[in-house]
Amino acid sequence: MKIFCIGRNYADHVKEMGSDLPEEPVVFMKPKSALVQAHTPFYYPEFTNELHYECELVVRISKNGKYIQEKHASNYYNAITVGIDFTARDIQNQLKEKGLPWEKAKSFDNSAAVGTFVDITPAMNKKNINFSLLKNKEVVQKGNTGKMIFSIDAILANISNYFSLNIGDLVFTGTPAGVGECLVGDVLEAYLEKDCLLNLEIK
Repeated sequence: MKIFCIGRNYADHVKEMGSDLPEEPVVFMKPKSALVQAHTPFYYPEFTNELHYECELVVRISKNGKYIQEKHASNYYNAITVGIDFTARDIQNQLKEKGLPWEKAKSFDNSAAVGTFVDITPAMNKKNINFSLLKNKEVVQKGNTGKMIFSIDAILANISNYFSLNIGDLVFTGTPAGVGECLVGDVLEAYLEKDCLLNLEIK
């Protein structure tokens, strides 16, 4: 199982991070050990002093594929949820300054929290899906798939040019504006439309 992640996929987030708009999807990966297992507590990592949340829509791959055309990409995933891409922002900034890869800041153990998956139905408009994140009952992030720079199908087509997509792989599709710091004791709740699919306490 592979975890693909897309960076800089919402213009408002690109702006808040002071980055340039990408010309193609920015792809990075997390190992299987990054996945927070169900009913497992999330502990604040010892190596960072600035842990940030990034709420994202996550899709689950349901069919093996390679060199997928965008027009056929919808045949390769069947479920979605919300997830949190945890980032050690202080570590990431240090690595950026040195021109080094981000894995230590993005791909550490338990850095990928994923909610309960829901099946994609024919009635679902994948270009107008709302998701949000609450921290201690306060809304801190709101996203809509219609504001993605690269659509889900475009993302999968791009990834499949470089990596085989396999059943069970997960794709984090990017975070909207509002990323911020979380501390021990914070409770994070991620919603897909009006349904809370992920509830996590920082310990």
